[in-house]
Amino acid sequence: MSAVVVGRALSALAIVFLAFDTAIKLAGAGVVAETLAALGYSPSLGFTIGVVELVCLALYAMPRTAVLGAILLTALFGGGIATHIRVGSPLLTHILFGVYLGLFVWGGLYLRSDRLRELIPLTR
Repeated sequence: MSAVVVGRALSALAIVFLAFDTAIKLAGAGVVAETLAALGYSPSLGFTIGVVELVCLALYAMPRTAVLGAILLTALFGGGIATHIRVGSPLLTHILFGVYLGLFVWGGLYLRSDRLRELIPLTR
């Protein structure tokens, strides 16, 4: 199996997961409001966060803007990590979840992009 196929699979998994996450925020699902309230945010911010996530995800899903999308998604994940650190969430399941997502986003992009592998070679 080639690196490009694995990269596309990782990217597809990240996109499907993030699309679901975006959809429940935009739909105003009760679980989003409950979670935001538990994290100390106004439940009304769910829609705004969903719009930001949708823009980042759309940029990531398009090959020409995938790197910009990955950078912006990384920033979004960093905000989530900081929030979970602030409220004292469990390390492996909550705090590091943004890191896991980042590995899928960047790992998928790295494996499917020759230009990115040239820019950041793992070996010399």
